[in-house]
Amino acid sequence: MEMIPVDSSNITAIGYDNEIGTLTIQFNNGRTYEYYSVPDYEFDNLMSAGSKGTYAFQNIYKAYSQSEI
Repeated sequence: MEMIPVDSSNITAIGYDNEIGTLTIQFNNGRTYEYYSVPDYEFDNLMSAGSKGTYAFQNIYKAYSQSEI
C-alpha cells in the first residue's frame, strides 16, 4: 500500500487499500495503525480535511476496529 505523506501535527502519512477497506495511519510518534472496513468516502474526507488529526479523531479512531502494526 502506498503511504501518502500529509501535512499534520500528529499524522505523518496515510494509506488506503480500497479493495479491502483498510486505512493505515502513521503517526509522528512512530506508531502505525490499521483501521478495518473503512469506506472510500472516509478516506476521501480524511485526505481533504483541513485538520486530518481532528477528522480522524472525530470519525475514524473509535468508529472502526484497529490494530497496531
